[in-house]
Amino acid sequence: MLSRIMSGSIRNLDREYDCTVRLLDDTEYTCTIQRDAKGQYLFDLICHHLNLLEKDYFGIRYVDPDKQRHWLEVTKCIAKQMKSQPPFTMCLRVKFYPPDPAALKEEITRYLVFLQIKRDLYHGRLLCKTTDAAMLAAFILQAEIGDYDPGKHPEGYSSKFQFFPKHSEKLERRISDIHKTELIGQTPETSELNFLQKAQMLETYGVDPHPCKDVSGNPAFLAFTPFGFVVLQGNKRVHFLKWNEVTKLKFEGKIFHIYANQKEDKKIILTYFAPTPEACKHLWKCGVENQAFYKLEKSSQVRTVSSSNLFFKGSRFRYSGRVAKEVMEQSAKIKREPPEIHRAGLVPSRSCPSITHGPRLTSVPRTRRRAVHISIMEGLESLRDSAHSTPVRSVSHGDSFMPRSRSLATDASEGSAVISDEAYSPSDSVLPTPVAEHSLELAVARQVNGAPCSIKEEKESEAGTPSVGDAGDLSDSRATVEGAEGASPLSEVEQVNTFVLSVLRLLLVTIGLLFVLLFLLIVLTESDLDVAFLRDIRQTPEFEQFHYEYFCPLRRWFACKLRWAGSLLINK
Repeated sequence: MLSRIMSGSIRNLDREYDCTVRLLDDTEYTCTIQRDAKGQYLFDLICHHLNLLEKDYFGIRYVDPDKQRHWLEVTKCIAKQMKSQPPFTMCLRVKFYPPDPAALKEEITRYLVFLQIKRDLYHGRLLCKTTDAAMLAAFILQAEIGDYDPGKHPEGYSSKFQFFPKHSEKLERRISDIHKTELIGQTPETSELNFLQKAQMLETYGVDPHPCKDVSGNPAFLAFTPFGFVVLQGNKRVHFLKWNEVTKLKFEGKIFHIYANQKEDKKIILTYFAPTPEACKHLWKCGVENQAFYKLEKSSQVRTVSSSNLFFKGSRFRYSGRVAKEVMEQSAKIKREPPEIHRAGLVPSRSCPSITHGPRLTSVPRTRRRAVHISIMEGLESLRDSAHSTPVRSVSHGDSFMPRSRSLATDASEGSAVISDEAYSPSDSVLPTPVAEHSLELAVARQVNGAPCSIKEEKESEAGTPSVGDAGDLSDSRATVEGAEGASPLSEVEQVNTFVLSVLRLLLVTIGLLFVLLFLLIVLTESDLDVAFLRDIRQTPEFEQFHYEYFCPLRRWFACKLRWAGSLLINK
C-alpha cells in the first residue's frame, strides 16, 4: 500500500514543472505547472498575481535552445513550446503597445507600460533628441524619488543613475535641472503619465526591431508598431505601411514577403531575408498578430492564415485574443477600486564613494548575475539584460541623443559625432535569461525633427569575443574545394550512371508530386470533407475561379469522352 502511494506521488511529480517568470520590475514569480498546462493558465496566474485586468497588451516571452525568441502561445501546451528541460524561465513583457497610453483605464496598467518603455529607453530601443531624453529621464526621477530635496539629493545626484546605455555630464546636469525646477509637486502617477505621453510621440515608440537583409544583401530592420509596418535601412526609414495598406504577410524559409496596396491602386511587394528560417517564422507570426490586433474591428474577423501557396499547407497560424478596439471597450466597463501599486524606487548605492566617478545605478531594476569583468571606463555597475528585443547601440550627431561613453564624450565635443568604443551587450544571468548569446545590435540615430539618422548592424558575442561562424564556413568551403581538386576524376561510365540516376530520381519525385497534387485536387473539388484546412482553401477567390473556369469544363470534357468511349464498347 505504501509503495503504491509513493509510486503515485512520484508520477505526479513527473507531471509537474517549476516555472519562473521575470516581471517588468525584475521581481520573479515562481510557480508549479502541470505537464499539459497551456500558456493561458500561466498567463492568467501572472495577471492574477499582478491584479491586472487590462492584460491583452502583455505577453510572455521565452527563448528556445537555439537562442530564438518566441511569444508563448496561450492556446498551446507550455512544455511542448519550450523545447527545453525544466525548470522554465520566461519574461513578462508588453506585446502590443497601446496607441494612446493615456487612454488606459487603470493606473496599474499604465505603470507596467511605463516600466516597459523605461526598459526600452535604457536598452537603447527608444531613441530621441537630447532635449527629449533629458525630459524623459527627469520624469523617471520624479516618479521614483519624488521632489528634489537638497538634504537628500546632493550636487550631481542624477549621475548616480543610468537612464540610457551611456550619456554625457551635460545631459546629466540638464536632467537634474528639469527635476529641480519643472517637476516639483508631480505625483508618481502624473509623472508616469507625462512620460508615456512624451514617449508616445517618438518615432521608435513600440518598435521591436527584427534584423534582416534586403534583396541586395544590405542590412535592414523590420518592425511592427501600433500604426503600421516599418522598414529601417541605411540612414533613413525606407518604408512605412499603414496596417490597412498591408494585404498579406508571407514567408518561405528565410524569405519574408510583404504585400501592400497603397493609394492610386499601387501594389507593392517587399522581400527581405531573415538570418534563419526560425527567425523568419517568428517575424511572420509577430506581423500576423500585430496586424490582427491593431487593424481588425472584432476578434470574430480573425482568420487562420497560411504562410505558403494554395496547394501547399506550409505554416498555419491564427491570432487568439481580442483586438485593440474590443480591449478598449472592455476596459471602459471596469469598475473596481484601484489596486495598490508597489513602485520600485531608485535607491542610491552605499558602495559609491564618488558621485561623479562612481558606478551609476540603473533606473531599470537589476537581477542576480554571474561575476562579469566590467571596465571602469564603462561606468556601469553591471551589464544589463533585455528580453524584449535586440539591444540598440547608438552614436551621437548634432542635437540628436546618442548615448556614449563619458571617457569619449565631453562638453567640448558635445556637437561632434562620436561613436562609443565599447558596444552595449547584455550579460548572462544566474537564471537562464531569455537573451540570445550572439545579439545583432542595431545602431539607430533616427530622423526626429530634422535630426539625421543612421542604422548599422553588428554581431558580437555576449562575452565580447567576435563571432567566427562566417570564417569557419569559409575555411570549410575552401577545404572542400581543395579536396575536390586533389581527388581523382571519375570515369566516364560512372559519370553517365550518376547522371542517369539523378534524372530518374527527378522524374520519380516529379511524378509523385503530380499524383499528390491530383489527389489533393480531387479531394478539394469532389469530396464533402468539412476540414478547416480544406474549407479555407475552398473559400479563397483564386480557388473558386480555378474551379468554375478550368476544372468544371475539364471535368465535362472528360465525362463526354468517357460516355463516347462507353457507347463504342457497347455497340461492339
